[in-house]
Amino acid sequence: MTESRTTQSKPTLFQTATSDSYQRWRLVKDKLAARGVVVGGLSIILAVVLIFFYLLYVVFPLLLPAQLRAADNGGYNVPGLEMGKTLFAAIEEQNQLAVRFTDAGKAVFFKIESGEIVSSETVALPENGQIASFAHGSIDKGVVAYGLSDGKAVVVKHEYKLSYPDGKRLITPSLSYPLGNQALTIDKSGQPLTKITLALADDRSTLVAKTADNRVLLSRLTKKESMFDDEVTLEASDTLLDVAGDDIEFLLLDKEQRNLYLASRQSITVVDVSDASAPVVKHKLNLVENGQEISSMEFLNGENSLLVGDSKGELAQWSLVRNDQNYVNMQKLRSFKLADNPIVAVSAEQRRRGMLAIDNAGQLAVYNSTAERELVNTKLLQSAPQVLALSPKADYFLVEDASGKVLSWRLENEHPEISLKSLWGKVWYESYPKPDYIWQSSSASNDFEPKMSLTPLVFGTLKASFYAMLMGIPLALFGAIYTGYFMAPRVRQYVKPGIEIMGALPTVILGFLAGLWLAPFVESHLAGIFAMLMVVPLSVMVFAYLWQQVPEPTRLKIPDGWDAIVLVPVVIFGAWLAFELAPSFEAWFFHGDLRVWMREEFGIGYDQRNTLVVGLAMGFAVIPMIFSIAEDAIFSVPKHLTTGSLALGATPWQTMTKVVLLTASPGIFSAVMIGFGRAVGETMIVLMATGNTPVMDLSIFQGLRTLSANIAVEMPESEVNSTHYRVLFLAALVLFVFTFVVNTLAELVRQNLRQKYSSL
Repeated sequence: MTESRTTQSKPTLFQTATSDSYQRWRLVKDKLAARGVVVGGLSIILAVVLIFFYLLYVVFPLLLPAQLRAADNGGYNVPGLEMGKTLFAAIEEQNQLAVRFTDAGKAVFFKIESGEIVSSETVALPENGQIASFAHGSIDKGVVAYGLSDGKAVVVKHEYKLSYPDGKRLITPSLSYPLGNQALTIDKSGQPLTKITLALADDRSTLVAKTADNRVLLSRLTKKESMFDDEVTLEASDTLLDVAGDDIEFLLLDKEQRNLYLASRQSITVVDVSDASAPVVKHKLNLVENGQEISSMEFLNGENSLLVGDSKGELAQWSLVRNDQNYVNMQKLRSFKLADNPIVAVSAEQRRRGMLAIDNAGQLAVYNSTAERELVNTKLLQSAPQVLALSPKADYFLVEDASGKVLSWRLENEHPEISLKSLWGKVWYESYPKPDYIWQSSSASNDFEPKMSLTPLVFGTLKASFYAMLMGIPLALFGAIYTGYFMAPRVRQYVKPGIEIMGALPTVILGFLAGLWLAPFVESHLAGIFAMLMVVPLSVMVFAYLWQQVPEPTRLKIPDGWDAIVLVPVVIFGAWLAFELAPSFEAWFFHGDLRVWMREEFGIGYDQRNTLVVGLAMGFAVIPMIFSIAEDAIFSVPKHLTTGSLALGATPWQTMTKVVLLTASPGIFSAVMIGFGRAVGETMIVLMATGNTPVMDLSIFQGLRTLSANIAVEMPESEVNSTHYRVLFLAALVLFVFTFVVNTLAELVRQNLRQKYSSL
């Protein structure tokens, strides 16, 4: 008998070394991969943090307060004091030169820093005319008027020519006479003009004056060009206004030459002088309470509002407002309290809705009307000022005090239009009937009042997201439940990838289709869209009832999990039937047109690109994301849980609701929140399908504007580091913080659900 032996070869030294080196290399790769994951995760966190701080860095200057700093020159004596007392002073664009007009008819140009006189000119006044009054026109026009003792007036404009000889900037001041250097006759009877105001335009100009015998005269000058040469003549038309002039202390005429404001110490009369031959008194009212007096009055930039200072230190903004009944009246929009002394000088900014005010005790304040914000309030002088002049850029101003010195200050005030109220509260803007939330950041006019309320943008973002999720969540979740639990594997392997591929469609394509095809389709088939909500579910229920009546052998020919294939034709038929029946429904119940019926019966307007279109398009965009994550969560529920539930006698539906959904709830919740985040940050669909109108209307048939779409539209056109630019970054920061907070709360809820149902 032979003995067989099984011999086992021992590993050689080469094989052992090779195995050890493979294991070491594997460990190295594992460590590199782990560290790569850690570095990648930390890099993402760092990138998010850097984005947050960069947004905060750009936004932070909006929070800085205004700063007032005295100029280094320490003040100097009034330049050319021997040429007369200062009636008015102005600063040119570059803050290098200033001019003062005197009661002796002199214009003295001097350097702001040193007070050195650059030049002086004598205004072309008639030899026998004495100065009786003085007024300035629109500050940005540089025009002033002298009213004379013989009923005449002279209009002067100060100008500055900029040149660069030898590479150095040189500013050359001069005077010009836009209405001619000959005095204009306002009162033919020769009475002194004790008060005067003016407004100039390219084609016509208007002067209004009060005479010594208390008449108010209006002179309208129209330019006429000769057909045969370039000679321009002025055609004058004079009108005596039917108003009492004995107590008139302030005359102001807006630049449109439409509204004339005649104010006493307590009241104001508004006269419509758009037709110079037939002026009409529109309004009479008191501007101050009993016991108070009007101490100063100036136009706010744009000349749609009056700044009225009173004897109690209150500065009020009054404006003509058209109410809901289309009636225009004077309204007090807002007021500011300076101190308890009379306000003697007010100077409005030329490019923003800001102003400086100073009282007779030397207390100065800087305000912004739109933001309803006091920026500076400080003791500037020890006595009443004589003259206050603000530079065109509102970053420099001069004050002449009672001792005959000129003092100057620099004002750092970059973003006065921004406050919590202007961003989030209702603001009463000029020409609006009531306070409202408005976003309108720019205009072609220099007199535009920026309206930068973020409230309508946040409202639009939430509104668009709500309707998108209202459409997307039911379809996505019910589809995920059926696909992940009930659908046959062979069908699922085609359905799930097909729906996920939908998520790869570029949103710009979806927005393009929504704006150019879906919006007109919904408009013309609005009744059919709503009919689908009733007809399609009803068709499915009727089919389900009829299907139960089919003999069981026939029904069993359809394998389990293939039911949805049978329902596809039913859904298509239901949609077709809804659109076929819609015209008849409209004719029977809505007088033939649902949109017209809604407008006439309920006052509900319809915009073609509206929230309904956005809900359909953006809901289609978020469905793949919600479906995919939720379906994975449902499909990943351990099989032993479902089989155990079924084995204990539970029905498939009971198993789904009591076991599967609870176990998969963290993943389902994550799917919903990720879909919500996608909807909140969506840009192209809302940009192309909503009309992009920043209105706050709950109606699903009105448009909207979201934060992301607003940034995409306006950021390329905004001036870098401007208020508009920084507010757009603030909108981005709001969107960033909102999504961060929502996602953080969602993660906390998800972890809670995960811990709660982890024991299943």
